[in-house]
Amino acid sequence: MVTVPMPPPLPVRDGVSPTRLRVPADGPWASIAEYIEARFDHLDPGELRRRISAGEIVGAEGRAIDHDTPLGTHEFVWYHRDLPDELVLPYREEILYRDDHLVVVDKPHFLPTTPSGHFLRETALVRLRTRLGNDDITPIHRLDRETAGVVMFSARGDTRGAYQSMFERREVTKVYEAVSARPPGWDPAAPTLGGRPVPVTHGEHIRSRRGELRVTLHPDLPPNSETLVDVLRTGHSESGRPVVHTLLRPRTGRLHQLRVHLAALGIPILGDRRYPDLLPEAPDDPDLPLQLLARELRFTDPVTGGPRRFVTRRALAHAPVSGAAGTSGE
Repeated sequence: MVTVPMPPPLPVRDGVSPTRLRVPADGPWASIAEYIEARFDHLDPGELRRRISAGEIVGAEGRAIDHDTPLGTHEFVWYHRDLPDELVLPYREEILYRDDHLVVVDKPHFLPTTPSGHFLRETALVRLRTRLGNDDITPIHRLDRETAGVVMFSARGDTRGAYQSMFERREVTKVYEAVSARPPGWDPAAPTLGGRPVPVTHGEHIRSRRGELRVTLHPDLPPNSETLVDVLRTGHSESGRPVVHTLLRPRTGRLHQLRVHLAALGIPILGDRRYPDLLPEAPDDPDLPLQLLARELRFTDPVTGGPRRFVTRRALAHAPVSGAAGTSGE
């Protein structure tokens, strides 16, 4: 069963949803306003007081807080973030499909799905809301900023839960592609990954923590993630790099699952700056984006009852241009 969150009491503005802040029920602060000033002590307190006086920070019913509103009055408050000047990203999304319920996008590498960190307007979500004039557009699932390919958005709130529940019940078939450096000793006649013949089903127990850049693996616990890994082709990329091109069918949807699984099998994805090693932060490299592509989504539409299949039009830049076909029947 999907729990649909309460709609925010403030409208979307310039394509960006209001920000929600959890407020503690008690503590050393005399009021919600005092807590907010302490929480955002890096901001100008005079500007925060001005916004509170102007009624720009509200509780669940849309009622503005004042400087004396006590802790415990609201569990959450909402406000609009100031939109800073933002560098326009040159990477453009493509709409693959659109109807009354869905918008399906072919997302490029380096474009975030939703606002986070330094990116607000330069995200697939805000661009779509602005482009289509529909503030109800909401992602049904997400792709990492570094990953390209098919991502699906809801276009209306009354059917959103039906589509979100498909992912929770694992009723959506997801197919990805990846390109990795060909490991030493690769035998195209009898390919193996992690010492096992291809195709390989790989599982790990993955845990993620909010704010951390990488997930952690717990080999002492039962696997909570599973991916079927097959080989499409091996050979050399256009630049002459020896590579292996894999087809991935995740059966679960853990954060960074595919990146972790391929690294564990000895074929980390080209362009991956987090796995197996966390590399220093660097500018986006358009010549070597993360070689991971969300290739396909398939499901039975919960609203129409008909079959759905959405396929990317993109390709991985470092896929082999010559060499031997793998074991996959596709």
